[in-house]
Amino acid sequence: MSQLTPRKIVDELDRYIIGQDAAKRAAAIAIRNRWRRQQLPDELRDEVGPSNIILIGPTGVGKTEIARRLAHLVSAPFIKVEATKYTEVGYHGRDVESMIRDLVDLAVNMVRDEQTEVVRTEAERLTEEHLLDILIPPTDFDRSDNDAASDTAQRRQRNREKLRAQLRAGELDERVVELRIEAKQMPIGVMTSFGMDQLEPEMQNILERLMPAQPKTRLVPIREAREIILDQQCEKLIDREKVTDIALRRTENAGIVFLDEIDKLAAPSQTHGPDISRAGVQRDLLPIIEGCTVSTRHGPLRTDHILFIAAGAFHGSKPSDLMPELQGRLPIRVELTDLTREDFTRILTEPRNALTRQQTALMGTEGVLIEFTPDAVVAIADIAFRVNESTENIGARRLMTVMERLMEELSFDASERSGETIRIDRQYVSERLAGLTEDADLSRFIL
Repeated sequence: MSQLTPRKIVDELDRYIIGQDAAKRAAAIAIRNRWRRQQLPDELRDEVGPSNIILIGPTGVGKTEIARRLAHLVSAPFIKVEATKYTEVGYHGRDVESMIRDLVDLAVNMVRDEQTEVVRTEAERLTEEHLLDILIPPTDFDRSDNDAASDTAQRRQRNREKLRAQLRAGELDERVVELRIEAKQMPIGVMTSFGMDQLEPEMQNILERLMPAQPKTRLVPIREAREIILDQQCEKLIDREKVTDIALRRTENAGIVFLDEIDKLAAPSQTHGPDISRAGVQRDLLPIIEGCTVSTRHGPLRTDHILFIAAGAFHGSKPSDLMPELQGRLPIRVELTDLTREDFTRILTEPRNALTRQQTALMGTEGVLIEFTPDAVVAIADIAFRVNESTENIGARRLMTVMERLMEELSFDASERSGETIRIDRQYVSERLAGLTEDADLSRFIL
């Protein structure tokens, strides 16, 4: 993390996201400030709060992608939630604290995966021994025979080593073995009107203890049994308390919550109606963003230093329509710009996950070689831009719609055209999309 300077963060984001330099810079500074905070003395460290951001811009311009790539870059617990799916405390639905509980669950899974890699070598050894015990079950005579040099012990060891070689070579993968698997039973008929995630953490733990794991016997091929046993061995080797402690600390210091559709909570002052949810959800968000203790099934968690990135289009409202207290807790505002025709052209070719590269790779699995000419890329970008202007502007997502329409016929016939090379140029694009773009009503429904 010490090597991840704001400039390097922006350079990494540039590999996947075109434009929006202001948003990238703000996000990079917010992430770097978290590292800087960790270098401060203890008495000052707790006083430095996160640089919470509100991204303002239309759909499809990269708001979510910036936050998602940022979290992946720094290996931070990250969750994307929709502000509209939460309700005020006391009403049917999910309360805002559930987003923090979900974030902790994701962090626990992340740390567990990391610890699994640490113990994987030992777990694979134990898995192999377990499989050999299944294939050659020890007998009472073997257990009572303490002489390792006896003929029986030596013969058994030779057979075991022979099977070990066959296991490693994959020669026994299809052999079916009997395996005991522990499966947790979830309560049935208990509070079925909502899910387990909406129960209090204490109630979740009580229900889990009331329904202990029940072993089941299954007949599975060794290929599948190896994965099941490996998971069981990793679970035994991993220190659960250590995983939980690391996950809680990582969430508190590095967690990122991306709160999308925040504009849907902003109601213009002149608006009247029976909607009791929007203002209530804003009030419930205040202590979460400012910093409070949330009870989770893994233990209490402080939200003081979790980074919140809110985003919204604000078509029918503006950020000032949010509660003043909530505006103060999202101090950094960045406006994202609409994508231009040139941006669309760059999006089709420059990112590592560009649509043209994706389509080329997909068709390559069928043995069909696709070549996009530069004029074809410009034509696709131009069509997507014009459709956005004439219908609803959905940003870069329009490129996916246009590309799927362009490739529809070829995708359908690709399995029958293996070995061919297809050159997609401007004429190819015009023949398949020109009619749709000329008819505004038709493009409104199809593109």
